[in-house]
Amino acid sequence: MYGLEAINANNGWAISVVGITIVFSGLVMLSFVISKLYKVLALWEDPSKIKAFFRAKKQEEKPDEQQEKHISDRVVFTESQKEVAKQFGLLARTMEDHFSLSRLLHLACISGLMDPHSNLNTLLKTKIIIPDGAGFFTWNKDRFDKIFSC
Repeated sequence: MYGLEAINANNGWAISVVGITIVFSGLVMLSFVISKLYKVLALWEDPSKIKAFFRAKKQEEKPDEQQEKHISDRVVFTESQKEVAKQFGLLARTMEDHFSLSRLLHLACISGLMDPHSNLNTLLKTKIIIPDGAGFFTWNKDRFDKIFSC
């Protein structure tokens, strides 16, 4: 058996396709590496760029307090969110001064509050619920009154 019959009998077409795919993938990877090689060589010549890159990343992750304050002041509550926030306040008052977020969320789910996860996240962003530094959280009544008195 010779020629096309031998290729068909021994899965030659499948082997050819796999081989071509492997070679093509290798060439694509090689071209990608070569296209990015100038960046690696620039870091090789000046390693201080690596430190500057990580310093910039660290500063992006930690926004200053003024930015956080502006973010929390810009949040606008809908009427339904205001109602849910008031219900969260009632649930927080039934617990101790320092409470666990998981317990508060559990009580909110049992109570049937609308979208408890997203509303709890909003209360955290607006700093109505603030961490006490020991793994628990407290209800900031002054901030709550300030935001919802309008």
